[in-house]
Amino acid sequence: MPNVALIETKISNTDFKRDLFESNIEFDQFQLCSDRNIKKVLKRDVDIEFNPDAYEWIVLVGSDALKYYTSATSITEYSGKLLDDKFLPIINPSMLAFKPEAKPAWETSKRNILDYISGDLTDTVVRPEQAIGIQDAEVANEWLYRCINSRPKYVALDSETTGLYPRDGHMLGISLCYERDYGVYIDVDCFNERTEALLQTLFNQTIIVFHNAKFDIAFFEYHFNFKFPQFEDTMLLHYLIDENPGTHGLKQLAMKWTPYGDYEQPMYEWMADYRKRTGTLKSQFTWDTIPFDVMKTYAALDAVVTFLVYEKVVKIKQNKQLEKVYNEILIPGTRFLLDCQDNGVPFDRHRLVKAQDLMQSEIDKSAHELSTFTAIKEFEKVNGKDFNPNSTVQLRTLLFDFLGLTPTGKKTGTGANSTDAEVLAELADQSPVPKLILNLRQNSKIKNTYLDKIIPQLDRDSRLRTGFNLHGTTSGRLSSSGKLNMQQLPRDNPIVKGCIKASPGHKIIAMDLTTAEVYVAAVLARDEALMDVFRAGGNFHSNIAKRVFKLPCEAEEVATLYASKRQAAKAVTFGIMYGAGPAKISEQVTKDGGVYFSKQEAAEAINDYFKEFHMLKAWIENNQKFIKQNGFVYSYFGRKRRLPNVESTDKGIQSHSIRSGLNFLVQSSASDINLLGAIDMNAHIQKGGFKARIFALVHDSILAEVPFGEVDYYIESLQDFIQKDRGIMIPGCPVGCDFDIHDDYSLGKFEKQYGDNI
Repeated sequence: MPNVALIETKISNTDFKRDLFESNIEFDQFQLCSDRNIKKVLKRDVDIEFNPDAYEWIVLVGSDALKYYTSATSITEYSGKLLDDKFLPIINPSMLAFKPEAKPAWETSKRNILDYISGDLTDTVVRPEQAIGIQDAEVANEWLYRCINSRPKYVALDSETTGLYPRDGHMLGISLCYERDYGVYIDVDCFNERTEALLQTLFNQTIIVFHNAKFDIAFFEYHFNFKFPQFEDTMLLHYLIDENPGTHGLKQLAMKWTPYGDYEQPMYEWMADYRKRTGTLKSQFTWDTIPFDVMKTYAALDAVVTFLVYEKVVKIKQNKQLEKVYNEILIPGTRFLLDCQDNGVPFDRHRLVKAQDLMQSEIDKSAHELSTFTAIKEFEKVNGKDFNPNSTVQLRTLLFDFLGLTPTGKKTGTGANSTDAEVLAELADQSPVPKLILNLRQNSKIKNTYLDKIIPQLDRDSRLRTGFNLHGTTSGRLSSSGKLNMQQLPRDNPIVKGCIKASPGHKIIAMDLTTAEVYVAAVLARDEALMDVFRAGGNFHSNIAKRVFKLPCEAEEVATLYASKRQAAKAVTFGIMYGAGPAKISEQVTKDGGVYFSKQEAAEAINDYFKEFHMLKAWIENNQKFIKQNGFVYSYFGRKRRLPNVESTDKGIQSHSIRSGLNFLVQSSASDINLLGAIDMNAHIQKGGFKARIFALVHDSILAEVPFGEVDYYIESLQDFIQKDRGIMIPGCPVGCDFDIHDDYSLGKFEKQYGDNI
């Protein structure tokens, strides 16, 4: 009997003997579910009869088989790795035709599996001398002295902490590695003055390699005042290799590029056992609960793995364009974001408390009004329970069965009638109930997601310190995560932004780039006609409409005399970078203008637009062709966007990849103009000893809290840095930037809407 089994979700057409085992290995094949007609196999559908003990190796194809037989949940993370000494997960090869991006992962996983089965590949067992724990100052100092005297070119450094932010926790220990496969974990409780002096000496003379430098440096600077003149970041280096979010974790890279695999798993098993024994909730567990002897091996290996990963990822610097991105954007960006995060978002605690009460009143009012409707009462009587507006199933039943509203035609992924915010707004024309439900949902989200969570997370200075990330998007735009996602603040209600308030003697200054992506496109396309629109000044979209449609009036009259033409020009301008066609333009102009704009009119508008801006059209077509042929594209500043799915057999996926690449060219460059301007401005503030503090980058905005006496100088300086000629510039016409100055981030909307209540 073969000693290899393969388990897939259900019967497929894949020839695993040919595609996976290359006809060299005999195996038995099983399916979790014998019914091949089931679209989505659930646990209750599993009817496999299989004894794992009868086989030495078990290949698990896809996430369903992985989750059924192991505690792992991510097939992409564990594909090609050994679990529990016998399970070998691998991604499902059926996806390769329509998602060619998965081909490298398939080939690597396949080779690993064959090597495991043949015995050519085995997981590394860590020897005690490879991961040493130190709790004595003299021993620590001796190790550091030896490290310094060996003059290593680089040293990997990691920290173990009790929190995610320096003010919320302390450092437990540090891990270091300066020679392959050997690391130490030093308890910070044993530090003395000599230890700290030796560490700073090491940091001064050696390149320090972090994985996620922004996190570790923040703790080292806040708690020890250490400085790092030269540092590298394996996370950011990997971001240059693979710009897709969610691929940069140290464990993922350890499994991909080191022999240590999922080395932390035993520690996490200890943590799970501890929580079970003590009844400790996962949210209540802190890392200082882990005994030093349990922690030391895995903490030391963090540094070892970082060292080994660095040896792999640093090779990306051989690509000079990407090396420039790293040296001129990502590393300076890390230093800037350390300051930005430490500055913190200024909140008014009093306003937050009042806003909570106000939102609760609005929620209660909407809930009371809803309860008066007959349809709600009938629903609750029939179902024997209170109506829950957050339940999609209940809401769908109420709207379309009890109220009898006509569906909008918008569907969910499963084919059911949608009840999202856009649908509720449209259904409000048929009944007041959808509008009340929409208000209830939106106000509940504002209160629960923002106001209720912000208050307990404020530091003593009433500032909220959250995270900004350089590696969270494929375009290079900053993402935000942690205590508050600054990129997702409510847009239609000013109450949260209104609670971001300058301290006495200061103003909030928001700088926004204006039509930056179109500006970038005009320069990259060398379209003189489009650049002339920027040179002309005035209302951009009115000028565009006048030129495109040859309107017999002055540009300032277009909005009044030819509103639909202006809407069409605006829709085409913003839509072309996203591949919008006549149907999308028709929908957008109709929605914005309130008057039906046909697909034929939209097609004519697009045609007229490209007649006027023919160089832009040629640039778009040339880049689309390049992306389709090559599967990648570089931005002006050197970022690379890899798009292997242009080879997909699915035309929808293929065209989406091409659109993504085209959009990347303009969005990435506009974003980098903003980021580079913020980096330069922050350095200028520090060098000049000014009191202004940049505390966030939100989309194309730079937000700062500025003392009254520095407002004019700050605006003048930031404008100079934003409009600095970085190679993407219309001669004599720098990119536009608008400044708003106010007491809070809502820029006056908060007081206008809620001033009488707060």
